[in-house]
This record gives sequence, structure tokens and C-alpha cells, in this order.
Amino acid sequence: MDIKAYMQDLGLKARIAGREISRTDSSKKNSALLACAKALEAKQDYLISENQKDLEQGKLNGLDAASLDRLALTPKGIAAMIEGLKQVAALPDPVGEISGLSYRPSGIQVGQMRVPLGVIGIIYESRPNVTVDAAALCLKSGNACILRGGSEAIHSNQAIAACIADGLTAAGLPTDAVQIVATADRAAVGELITLQQYVDVIVPRGGKSLIERISKEATIPVIKHLDGICHVYIDDDADVDKAIRIADNAKTHRYGVCNAMETLLVAESIAATVLPLLAEIYLSKGVVLRGCAKTCSLVPASTRATEEDWHTEYLAPILSIKIVKGLDEAIAHINHYSSSHTEAIVTEDYSKARRFLREIDSSSVMVNASTRFADGFEYGLGAEIGISTDKLHARGPVGLLGLTSLKYIVLGDGHIRQ
Repeated sequence: MDIKAYMQDLGLKARIAGREISRTDSSKKNSALLACAKALEAKQDYLISENQKDLEQGKLNGLDAASLDRLALTPKGIAAMIEGLKQVAALPDPVGEISGLSYRPSGIQVGQMRVPLGVIGIIYESRPNVTVDAAALCLKSGNACILRGGSEAIHSNQAIAACIADGLTAAGLPTDAVQIVATADRAAVGELITLQQYVDVIVPRGGKSLIERISKEATIPVIKHLDGICHVYIDDDADVDKAIRIADNAKTHRYGVCNAMETLLVAESIAATVLPLLAEIYLSKGVVLRGCAKTCSLVPASTRATEEDWHTEYLAPILSIKIVKGLDEAIAHINHYSSSHTEAIVTEDYSKARRFLREIDSSSVMVNASTRFADGFEYGLGAEIGISTDKLHARGPVGLLGLTSLKYIVLGDGHIRQ
């Protein structure tokens, strides 16, 4: 296969389809989304069967447990994808929305209109549900997309793509609006991230090495996050029961996800009360504990954490723990080591909570809630294209608004500038 020519062809088709999608009304886009949901439901057994091929191959290729977990499609997972499509269909369509319209002294009216970005290239690994999330959000926001999933999920992604094509066809929309790169050749990624003539933005979702490569080599704007080094700080004014539930859930609900807690910070005045209780829970679930010297004295089963541990996104049943003097040290530690993804404080002190919200420089900051809520679905976005830790152009879970831009509009009635 001539990869360059193939990717150029995908880009051209996406650009043409994108122009049609950008002017498609909401009802037609919603019909397509609901038709995609019906196709997924009707073909659930087929999706699971194709996913099983990927899982079996993944085991042969030595994928670890966390990677296999991200790759797996279950009836519950398919139901979540279907619900995500329905939620996106139910969301207000941002395209064409006009805001800030006001009269100027000259008599003209100036405002801003929300418009699609155009063609979005999405590169991701393992999770086949990303195919549905990406297609849904791009379609609803009036964008075409080119999707390049990981080779480990090729059967799953192709099966999902067939359902999406069925939905687009049923609604009378071009199937080229959602295209899946059909080759596992890595050269296709290099072509996609430099396809400036046709692609307007790149969204990488996957491991750190993938995202670093895309960020370095892309000649197209990138919406990304590198790591999910998420923290929970248990304040000395925390409710112990809340703290235990939150710190347990944030770490052990799922290990191989970017919003799982990787570092637990505990105020020293409450550490002797809460840490032994938490350690018992973690150890019973097979979590390896790595802590500071004070932590190791309170929890003998833990080993000393190294400087590297504070910088590490484990995506595994491993947790770093540090006892801090109080809020000041917690904020300083988080802002130094955080990857700007998600941080949480557990406290009953309103003033401390407000200060934590104000001073922590991350894309999601929480009070008395698990970091696992940092998710487009949980935020009511229907689905997400990814979680951006950048400050431009989008930040946090990227839903419909993050896949649009604003242009200025001017309304006059024969006005000329004097």
C-alpha cells in the first residue's frame, strides 16, 4: 500500500464530508447518532466476538492486565457506548450558537458564532470505546474525523466502524464523515499528523510515548494530555469515613485509567488515624504501597518511595503516599509533581476547600469527591474525546464545545466606517 497516497485520499474525503456535516441540521445529526446506537445494540454479539479476537491476540502478544482491561468490550461497556450516543444526541447543538451580540457606537452589532473545527484526526490505543466517543462528538459538533486506533484493537474498531457507517447511511449522511485508518502501518500516523491540507487538529489518546511522539512531530495543532498523575489530599479537617471511601475508590475502582489516584497525601495530624485503615484496604486488594519515611513507620508493609515515584503514573495497583504538614505543603507538592490532570481534597473546612480550588493548577480540581469522576460522561458531556491538560484551546474533558471554535460576526445595515 502507498501509505502517503492512501492518507491523502482519506484526508480529501474527510474534507469533502466535513463541509456537508458542518451545515447539517441538528435533527439529522441526532438521527444518525441514534441510528448508530441501534446498530451497536443489534450487533452486540458480533462486537464481543470481534473483540475476543483482539483479546486473544493481545494475550499472545504479552499485553499486561491493565492493557487487556482497556481493550475489553463487555455488555456493560457496549451499553455505556450506546448510552453515550443517546446522551450526545440529547445535548444542545453548539454549532451556530451566537453569543455576546451587542451594539457598538458605530451602530454595527458584534458577536461571536460557534463553528466546527473542520477535520479532526484522532490517534488512540487499546480502548475501542474511543471509536464511538470520537465519532459521536465529532458528528454532533459538525466535524469530520479520521480515526487511527491501535493495532491491538483492529478487529474491535472495524466492527464498531461498520455500526457507525450503518448509522450514517440510515440518516442520509456521508460515511466519509467518520473514517477508520484500515492499516496498522505506523507510517500512517506520520502522514496523518502532517496532513495540513486536510486535517485541522490532532487528538492523541494513549500512552506517554505515543503522545510525546505526536506532540513532537505533528505540524498540526494538538489537543493532548501526557500523564494522569492524580493526587488526593486528606486534610486534617477531613471526615475520616469520607476520606477512606474517596481514597479507596480513587485508587482501586480501576487501575489502568488516567483519572486514577497515583499519589495520596495525608495531613500529619490525621495520618495515624486514617493511614492504617486505608493501608489495610489497599493491601487486601493487592496494592503495593510506597511511602515517605513517616508513612513507612505507620505502615510497615510499605517501602520507601523514591523521587521517581512522585513523578510516575503507574496505571497499576501501586500507590505513592506522603505525609505532609498541612495544606501549604500539599498544594506545593501537587503543583510541583502533578501532570495537571485531576486533584482532590477531602476536608470539612470550607475556606481550605476554596483555597485548594483556587491554587491547584490542574484541569479538574475536586472537593470531597473521587478523582474517578474526571470523565466526560460523568460531567454530563455525553462522551469525551480525551482529557486535555493543556491550557489552549481546550482544558479538562473535551466534549462538544472543545471541538468547536468561535468566529466574530458583524451585523450592519449599510454601515460604513467613517
